[in-house]
Amino acid sequence: MSLFGLGSRNQKTFRPKKNAPSGSKGAQLQKHIDATLGSGNLREAVRLPPGEDINEWLAVNTVDFFNQVNILYGTLTEFCTPNNCPTMTAGPKYEYRWADGVTIKKPIEVSAPKYAEYLMDWIEAQLDDEAIFPQKLGAPFPPNFRDVVKTIFKRLFRVYAHIYHSHFQKIVSLKEEAHLNTCFKHFVLFTWEFQLIDKGELAPLSDLVDSILQL
Repeated sequence: MSLFGLGSRNQKTFRPKKNAPSGSKGAQLQKHIDATLGSGNLREAVRLPPGEDINEWLAVNTVDFFNQVNILYGTLTEFCTPNNCPTMTAGPKYEYRWADGVTIKKPIEVSAPKYAEYLMDWIEAQLDDEAIFPQKLGAPFPPNFRDVVKTIFKRLFRVYAHIYHSHFQKIVSLKEEAHLNTCFKHFVLFTWEFQLIDKGELAPLSDLVDSILQL
């Protein structure tokens, strides 16, 4: 997305960029996102366009936010190492353990980079599963689609929380704080608009979230 373009030094992404679901109205909705973001009004940009299907909108934006976090975290992979970040934390009070309910059923303690690796692999598997994110025009979304989307956003938030708590000074030194803050503001406004993350999950960045939402 042009608004969130980074300099050439940061084109290394943590994962290859995903494209919006192609069949549906993916490309059309992606253009709408780009156009509204270009206006600079993030509150307007997150709203469901008139007459559009809520699941289509959630699907395209899920891919978009995955790509944004992917790019942001990709700029930090040389600093977010198992030595520097032996656990996936968001400050001293919050630690995240990984479980996907399939191959790892009991939550395990892993380093922050390992958590990010597990998370991106898991999200990619969801995005690539046509039973969850249908590619064909008119193909139905599954009944649990919103639950899957909520889990994706809840876990993407944890990457933001880790970046802000553990790597913000590095972000500042890379002159990326404006980009990070814009991405996070967009993320918070979207998740709030569609009630995708429980308020309690946002606690590690509650002051920042409240300032964005102006509660």
